[in-house]
Amino acid sequence: MKFLQELQSLDRNNIGGWPTSVKTFFTGLVLAVIVFLGWYLFISDQQDQLQAAVAKEDQLKKEFSEKQAKSVNLEALQQQLDEMQDMLRQLLRQLPSKTEMPELLVDVSQTALSAGLETELFQPGPETPKDFYAEKPIQLRMVGTYHQFGTFISGVASLPRVVILTMHDVSLTPKDKSGLLVLQGTVKTYRYLDEDESASAKAANAKSPHGKPAAKTGGQK
Repeated sequence: MKFLQELQSLDRNNIGGWPTSVKTFFTGLVLAVIVFLGWYLFISDQQDQLQAAVAKEDQLKKEFSEKQAKSVNLEALQQQLDEMQDMLRQLLRQLPSKTEMPELLVDVSQTALSAGLETELFQPGPETPKDFYAEKPIQLRMVGTYHQFGTFISGVASLPRVVILTMHDVSLTPKDKSGLLVLQGTVKTYRYLDEDESASAKAANAKSPHGKPAAKTGGQK
């Protein structure tokens, strides 16, 4: 009761004359407010850091699970990759070699002649080496019937060597009212690079971007 009476009788204009108990109370109150505000601000900052740490932990757990799943299958995936590379090398070796390419071009030209097509233009261009193979463009213009073109394609697919022909800017249009068709444009064929040529091609292609052609069907007896 005495403390309450002292609070009621305080002279706001004479703070220095307040009782010691009142001064101690207000000093403690101010300190308590300061401590509370400091604690609150510190805890709020800690809570933000905690939430960020929890989110980071969840992300790290997810990354760990993904990497763990990959590491479990790493050996099997590596084996599959080795098998695919071996298969690719085997398939590439079925393509004509450098020495076989001239004979192959003759075979393609002779196949067109045997099918009854009239070859107005058959002009091989300079080849472009890639990582494991080289592509050789051929400018051509052939005239014949739909059936003769079908026979030509079938004949190319039956050549002893695997022949891959891709068409670029090729058009097939009627020649006249006779029913003949004109096939003209550029086709590309491909050959296998030996080890020295492949190494040189890789070194050259590493200096500039390059793409791979979309392969069409080839054949083999």
